[in-house]
Amino acid sequence: MIIDGLVLGAKEQKLLSYLASQAMAAPPPNPVPVAYQAGTSLAVPPWLNKGDNGWQMIAATLVGLQSVPGLVILYGSIVKKKWAVNSAFMALYAFASVVICWVTWGYKMSFGHKLLPFWGKGGPALGQKFLLEWTTLPETTQYFGNGEVETPMARPYFPMATMVWFQCVFAAITIVILAGSLLARMNIKAWMMFVPLWLTFSYTVGAFSLWGGGFLFHWGVIDYSGGYVIHLSSGIAGFTAAYWVGPRSRNDRERFPPNNVLLMLAGAGLLWMGWAGFNGGDPYAANIDSSMAVLNTNICAATSLLVWTWLDVIFFKKPSVIGAVQGMITGLVCITPGAGLVQGWAAIIMGVLSGSVPWFTMMIIHKRSKLLQKVDDTLGVFHTHAVAGLLGGILTGIFAEPQLCNLFLPIVSSRGGVYGGTGGKQVLKQMVGGLFIIGWNLVVTTVICIVINLVIPLRMPEAELFIGDDAVHGEEAYALWGDGEKYDPSRHDIFLDDTSHINPSSTGTTQVV
Repeated sequence: MIIDGLVLGAKEQKLLSYLASQAMAAPPPNPVPVAYQAGTSLAVPPWLNKGDNGWQMIAATLVGLQSVPGLVILYGSIVKKKWAVNSAFMALYAFASVVICWVTWGYKMSFGHKLLPFWGKGGPALGQKFLLEWTTLPETTQYFGNGEVETPMARPYFPMATMVWFQCVFAAITIVILAGSLLARMNIKAWMMFVPLWLTFSYTVGAFSLWGGGFLFHWGVIDYSGGYVIHLSSGIAGFTAAYWVGPRSRNDRERFPPNNVLLMLAGAGLLWMGWAGFNGGDPYAANIDSSMAVLNTNICAATSLLVWTWLDVIFFKKPSVIGAVQGMITGLVCITPGAGLVQGWAAIIMGVLSGSVPWFTMMIIHKRSKLLQKVDDTLGVFHTHAVAGLLGGILTGIFAEPQLCNLFLPIVSSRGGVYGGTGGKQVLKQMVGGLFIIGWNLVVTTVICIVINLVIPLRMPEAELFIGDDAVHGEEAYALWGDGEKYDPSRHDIFLDDTSHINPSSTGTTQVV
């Protein structure tokens, strides 16, 4: 054999033939870099998508940070100084309590196998065999009317452990938000009973019905990331519980200044930035829909904050910092049910409405309504979460874009009202879904409060209401003068919470309700 002028002998020819046969028999090189390949170790099963799993755990952490320390800081600083410790601790305790209840029975009641059309079968989510398997949401297969599969069962490419934790922080922040209606007077021992009961009999019902494969999920009610499951339910339940617990003390209702506005802004900032995980994590993947959700979230929140602030300036001549935070929250809440389903221009419209409609209900209707005045909703959670959440759900039914719906929803033909076709029915579905959440939370929260009150008073005794943190916890938030030193007004140039002094001006701008 002659190759390029070289004469090969028999041995060389035989070697060349052997190498050629080996080359043809060898598998082609894997074009996927080894870092992204499955099966590289026992901890990397073939179904695991490392990027999706990494993003989902980050998203869960961001949502967790919204509660701890986000709302812990916000609650501890937006209230009167004598209630700073109690308010922050109510949030911290709720978070810890929910974690244990969630993994013990709550997760499977929300995302497990169906017990009733609105409720899953409870059970622990603690075993290695369950937590390390491929995530499945067993009741989420969507069928056409003729029995054919429209969308298969949801199977995100990460383990059940990731899913359990991601949904846990959503459950936790729901009850932390609810606590905002009850600050500065609820008996802390009654709160310890309330948290597991409300999680079990209220939150799990909404979560399964709308997310876990319940009747509202299959009917086509849209709740992208919790406008109904989290915000509407916490706002209605908080308002209902506030009615049963009763109001704050008269002094606290008349004068309830935040003890640290700058720290309140720090908590609000954590809440805003954490919403990237709140809405961006709900496609259960690091995909294009997740990116759309994060961008829309920030567009709507910014618009809402600006509109709320402008309204304060127009009607009360001063921009309120507390009002700006309220506007930020209503924008974040309003976009939540449709974050990955609406276009950017729709997010701006939703921001304009979320900055104005809850402002109107809080600043105008609330002050004229005998019912709203009777119920002492400390932080106005009814307005910032219930009103904004229901508004967002209805607006989602109007603006949900068909192609974006096709990326995410089980009923792939879903669309908002402005896109014609079946869009009008979608608005009706959103209203019915909202009414179910409202009705369920009114009834269940009422029953829970009545039952707890049979065992332990819901409201603190008057002596504790007068003193605050020191009486309830034996601790105070700030040491404003020397240890053991009594307050001397001739030497300490500060005001106590209940000290009577001249109010330089009453602006009428947004304040804590």
